[in-house]
Amino acid sequence: VDPETPLTEIKKKYRQMSLLVHPDKNPGTDRDRAQRAFEACNRAFKTLDTDEGYKRCLEIVEEAKRKVAESMDEKRKRRRKEGLSSEIEEDDPAGHRKAVYVQTCRLFADLEKLRQNEETRAANERKRKAVEEEAAKEAKEHQREWQKNFEESRHERTQSWRSFNAAGPAAASSAPAAVPSSGESLPKKKKKAKKGKGNQLGFGFRPPKHKAEERPQNQS
Repeated sequence: VDPETPLTEIKKKYRQMSLLVHPDKNPGTDRDRAQRAFEACNRAFKTLDTDEGYKRCLEIVEEAKRKVAESMDEKRKRRRKEGLSSEIEEDDPAGHRKAVYVQTCRLFADLEKLRQNEETRAANERKRKAVEEEAAKEAKEHQREWQKNFEESRHERTQSWRSFNAAGPAAASSAPAAVPSSGESLPKKKKKAKKGKGNQLGFGFRPPKHKAEERPQNQS
C-alpha cells in the first residue's frame, strides 16, 4: 500500500487482504503460513485503526524517505568521483517509490525485531521473578516449620534440663558400685606385714633365737 493512499482506502485494502489470507480459505499445507499472514495483517490493521498508531507509521515512512535521500546523495558523490554521470536509479519516480518501500520495510522489520526482543526479555524477567518468589516462599515455609518444631520442643528440653540439675548430686551418691562380671574376682586386699618385737630389720623374716651353750660340771 502506498503511504500516500488515504486511510479509509488503506483500511479497505487491509480488509480485502485479511479475507484473502484467512486460514479457512487456505486449507492443507498452506494453513500455517496463512495463519501467520492473517495475524500479521490484523496487527497492522489494528495499528492503523488508532490515531497514535497511524501517526507512528507515517513517522516511519518519513524516516525511510530521509534515509533514501541520504543514500541518493552518497551515490551521486561516488559517481562524480568516478567521472560518471550523476543520474541514479532513484531519480526515476518508480525507482524512488521502490527505494522508499524497501527502506520502510527494513525499518518496520527492525521495529518488529525490537518488539520481539522486548517481549522475550520481559518473559524471561517474569520467569526469573517467579523462580525467585517460589524460592523465597519455600525458604519462608521451611523457616516457619523449623520455628514451629523449635517452639514445640522447648518445654521438653527445659524440663529435661531442670530434672537433670535437680537429680544430679543425689544420683551421683546413690549410684550402685560396679559389680564384676562373671568369671572375674574381686581384688584382694593386701595384708600388712606385722612387725615382731625381735624383728629389728623391719623385714618379714624372723631370725632364730640364740640358744646358750651348756657347760659340763666339774667332778670332784
